[in-house]
Amino acid sequence: MNSNITSMELVWGGEEIAKLIGRSRRITFHLLEKGELPAKKVGGRWVAERSKLIAFFMETAA
Repeated sequence: MNSNITSMELVWGGEEIAKLIGRSRRITFHLLEKGELPAKKVGGRWVAERSKLIAFFMETAA
């Protein structure tokens, strides 16, 4: 896979994740810390794949 495509697919930082999922920073960080979102901590920073976050919310909304 092309690394540019991969890097565009990643959402770095809790604030960016919060914007993508439409939740407050506080709620998002709570969900991240509890392991309730499909994300990992890399070098002390949260990172998630955009498609996995979207798929996760599509499943929970169904």
